[in-house]
Amino acid sequence: MSVKKEKYFQEDTIDETSLYILEKVRLYSKKQLFNPSNTALLILDMQKYFLDPKSHAFIPSASCIIPRIKTLAEYFKKKDLPVFLTRHLNSNENAGLMKTWWRDIIREDNSMSEIIPELKQLNFPIIKKSQYDAFYQTSLEDFLRDRNVEQLVVTGVMTHLCVESTIRSAFIRGFTVFLPIDTTATYSKEFHLASIINLSHGFAIPILSKSINKTLEEY
Repeated sequence: MSVKKEKYFQEDTIDETSLYILEKVRLYSKKQLFNPSNTALLILDMQKYFLDPKSHAFIPSASCIIPRIKTLAEYFKKKDLPVFLTRHLNSNENAGLMKTWWRDIIREDNSMSEIIPELKQLNFPIIKKSQYDAFYQTSLEDFLRDRNVEQLVVTGVMTHLCVESTIRSAFIRGFTVFLPIDTTATYSKEFHLASIINLSHGFAIPILSKSINKTLEEY
């Protein structure tokens, strides 16, 4: 499937681009302040498969969100709030339509399936998933319920696939979701913006990562 990729997040303009998107969706979104109490951070699929330029699935803008996700994770860790990473993996048995929709599937023995070192070294729990939705046939919901989590901050890749699917699933399960626009990325600004618009109207509260960091700093 041929998709035109673009680096719509640039190191020197990501703040400006994210603020533009936030202003564009503000009219659709519910106004709610971020409250760290009973909150967890979910980091989706930050794997070499999507972040290594040598991979056919490389996301050009993803390099810009790595330091922001890492900073968020460090704030959560400092405040002793739960953080979970997901690692997308497939076999012939669990891939389902993944193996007909995409060029290949991400197998566990593929070195590109590993979480990038910048995040793996933080030693947070890693949940293996086989579909876009991180709740589907995983223990994610159980982990969140065990820790009395009521709110989720969702980050990672890709905005219009796993991020969007997981946020919709979280909403259905009763979790309030905050979506930092500058900590998720996909192949193009068009895909990214479309998902943020859709999610802002009924599923998630769009926000910037610096706003969450500031609140955590004062928590």
